[in-house]
Order: sequence, then structure tokens, then C-alpha cells
Amino acid sequence: MKPESKIFIAGARGLAGSAIIRRLEESGYTQLLCPGHAELELMDPAAVLNYFKKHAPEYVILAAARVGGILANSTYPAEFIYENLMIQNNIIHQSWVHGVRKLIFLGSSCVYPKHCPQPIREDHLMTGPLEPTNSAYALAKIAGIEMCWAYNRQYGTAFIPVMPTNLYGPNDNFDLKTSHVLSALIRKFHEAKKSRTDFVTIWGSGSPRREFLYADDLADACLFLLNKEIDVKDPLTPPLFNIGTGKEITIKDLAEMIREICGCECEIRFDASKPDGTPRKLLDVSRMKALSWEAETNLRSGIEKTYQWYINNG
Repeated sequence: MKPESKIFIAGARGLAGSAIIRRLEESGYTQLLCPGHAELELMDPAAVLNYFKKHAPEYVILAAARVGGILANSTYPAEFIYENLMIQNNIIHQSWVHGVRKLIFLGSSCVYPKHCPQPIREDHLMTGPLEPTNSAYALAKIAGIEMCWAYNRQYGTAFIPVMPTNLYGPNDNFDLKTSHVLSALIRKFHEAKKSRTDFVTIWGSGSPRREFLYADDLADACLFLLNKEIDVKDPLTPPLFNIGTGKEITIKDLAEMIREICGCECEIRFDASKPDGTPRKLLDVSRMKALSWEAETNLRSGIEKTYQWYINNG
């Protein structure tokens, strides 16, 4: 890409989108298209069509999505599948119609089967049943992957799906009803410290293992792939890239780390009557390593940065 290339970031106000904007600006890109919800309703086909006609983006990063943790996914499965399908259908289709040179589609590691071999390789996609608590969201993202591949095969586009592991960082969602586990724990321990609460209750047994990726590292990976020559026409290995650290931690150990970073001295209690979700979810990141890209931010450092942002902005 050139510094003056027009780059459309869908979902610019979210965790991933805002990190991508920071990374692009740091790298000297000046023509960033970052519409908020008031300017562009991504679920409206006519609005998306008109936006592409008016602004003619050359590159697209599709970071917009309806996202949430176990509670949100279990409570609002209809919204999760409908809204995500609408957003990605509109943007992917108009990217083809208007001749976008390259598109990055952000999926999620939850597209892989619940009891997937570990670490999870890209070719494990669609080899087993999904985790029931987020299957609606996962199926929408799987449809987005297949849509990218279908347009590549039929129309010769360069649409690249990437599967980030669990993201965290500045601009994360800290609402306890809709957030993911890491940001929810930051808020719980921070509030427990302020109120001097004796204990914090966490859903599940604490035994599931998770991998976490600092949002700025995802942004770096997206920029890397936009500037990398990728073969999208190989029918045996269509483009799909796991984005992660290749390292995991139990929810129990994560909670203890966050409690320490927050300076909270309360007891941690686990409610085993609540669902754990997928027992283990570690991505095989060898494809990205083979292209000479690796995540740089270690978990403790990333959480410390995220907690400081929360204190300043929460």
C-alpha cells in the first residue's frame, strides 16, 4: 500500500478497529476512512453501497462485528447471527463490486470445533461440532470466511480471512453483561479494590485454558498482511491465518494475575454451576511465523497497559 491509499476500516470505534487506526497512522497512512455508526449503518445495504460509491476505498479491513462473552452470546444468539451476517455480506460484496484491491476479514477463534485438537490449525475448520454457547456467532463468521473464498475463486478478489484469538486492550468493552473474560475481570477486581469487597465470583471452574492477544498486535498483523503478497487462488490451501501468541493460560491463573495487577487483595471464588465454555483454545500460529510475523506484547505487559487505560477512561 502507498501512504495515500484509501483504507476503509469498518468498526473503527471498537477494540480491534481503533487499534488498527493507531497502527496505520503511526505508519504514515493518511487516507483513512473511519465512519462511525451515525455516519454509516453497516447493516443497511443501500447505505454501504452509497458509501463505497462516494469514497472508493482501495483497501478494506472488516473489523466491525457484534461481539460478546458467554452471557451475551447465550442471551442474544439471534442478534449475533443476524447482525454479523448483514455487516459482512454488505461490506464483502461491495468490496468486490467496487474493485477493492485487498480485504482483511476479521473472524474469531471460536469458528473452530469445541473439542478441537490443540493447538488449533487452520485446516481444523469445520471438522467437528461448535461450542453451543457461541455457535450463532461462530456460524456467521464461518459464512464470512467462505464468502471471502467464494469471491476469490469466482471473481479473482484478494479477500483474506484472519482468525484472531481472544483480544484485549484499550477501547475494550468492560460491561459485565456483554464483555469478554479478561476485561470483565479487570473491572471486577478494580471495583472490588475500590469497595473493599471480600471476594470476587467468577463463572465456571477456572480450569479452561485461553490464549489472549493484545489488540495492537492484531493491528500490526493486519497491516503486515495488507502489504504481503498472498496466494489466494490455491484451491487446496485457501487463505486463512490464525493470529495469536501461541501461549495459553488458565482462567484461574489469569484471574490471579489481574487481581495482582489491580492491587486487589480479595478472595477469588469460582461458580462451577456456570458454564466454562470450550475447555481449551490455543491457536497454531505457524502460518504467520512462516511469513515472518509474531506477536510482540507479553500478557502481563498488555494487561498493565489495558488496566491503565481503563483507570483513565473507564
